[in-house]
Amino acid sequence: MWEYIKYYFAPLVQVLAILGFYQGGHYTWIAIAAFPGIAILDSLLPLDLKERKMNNHFWAYLPVWISTLLLPVMYFAFAWSVKHNDLTGLQMAAGVAGLAWLSVVPGVPATHELYHSRGRLARFVGRYGQVVFLDAMRMEVHVVGHHRDVGTPEDVDTARRGTSVYRFAPRAALESFLWELKLDADTLEKRGHARYGIRHSLWRALLAIVVFLGIIHVLGGWLAVGLCAIPMVIARFWVEAMNYYQHYGQVRITGTPIEKRHVWNHFGTLSRIYAFEITNHADHHLNSYVPYYKLVPDRNAVVMPSIITCFLSGFIPPLWHAIVKPALKQWDNEHASPAERRLAQEQNQRAGWEDWFDDQNGRGTRPDEPKLAHG
Repeated sequence: MWEYIKYYFAPLVQVLAILGFYQGGHYTWIAIAAFPGIAILDSLLPLDLKERKMNNHFWAYLPVWISTLLLPVMYFAFAWSVKHNDLTGLQMAAGVAGLAWLSVVPGVPATHELYHSRGRLARFVGRYGQVVFLDAMRMEVHVVGHHRDVGTPEDVDTARRGTSVYRFAPRAALESFLWELKLDADTLEKRGHARYGIRHSLWRALLAIVVFLGIIHVLGGWLAVGLCAIPMVIARFWVEAMNYYQHYGQVRITGTPIEKRHVWNHFGTLSRIYAFEITNHADHHLNSYVPYYKLVPDRNAVVMPSIITCFLSGFIPPLWHAIVKPALKQWDNEHASPAERRLAQEQNQRAGWEDWFDDQNGRGTRPDEPKLAHG
């Protein structure tokens, strides 16, 4: 039973945050206070490379559903608190920061898990659960685009080496939005409908935002609407930041098969359960329908620190490079194919990084490939 129970950690944090908003006063700090606590524990605990022994899909997915459904409830509770609890400026700021953080984690992993499901209801709830971070159109771009193009120049979710998170996140947010507009418009046109007619997902996404903010207005007035809009915008860019850390600097030749080595994994003990295994996602890129509890940790992967450590370090580029450069060097020399090594070397040169390859011009071989004799 413990295998199932521990995944209720995420909804527990959300419930505590909701109770804090309801009580008001200094209790509004509970949501954001969870962040440093989880970050410190995750960095101190040993890595977790164990496979999960879970076979009951219903009980495994119940906490995922609960976390997704609690996302709007968190906002509604804060909106109510703004109107009824006479919060100070600092307490409102704490609530805003807490909502932004909890919208991304566990918000992103929970909704991501649902919209990768085969069930229509799960995909619907997963899609519109993303309204809390203004991303109710991501599903098709992610499933059709990112999972096909990961690691290639065509993937908007893969940051090239030398790109800072400050440059990547706004650009990725815009490009993914424009890509979704075109993807849905192309699909509608093929079916004989107007490209941007009423059937386009854009209008449903906008309606979801209007309804969501309308409920917030009813509960807390215009001040609550303004305050709740802030974490929604912040979370939108933090979502792109999560992609930044999970795919930064990876390279793959367009059209070649996706392998486990083409993504970063983060096996933090706490973050694996709090983020519904989204950091253990090598298997996920081989088969996007595999549920989170059946993902098997890749023991041959380059070891990365806690995803939260990476997330925090990314806002200080020199610190992030101190973490990711050794990982990329190991990946280039031990896991990349010869063609991928050449691409990696080109990116390093454009970024102004050192040449750390074991050979010249990226002509080395992976350990599992035969070395060709020269002469």
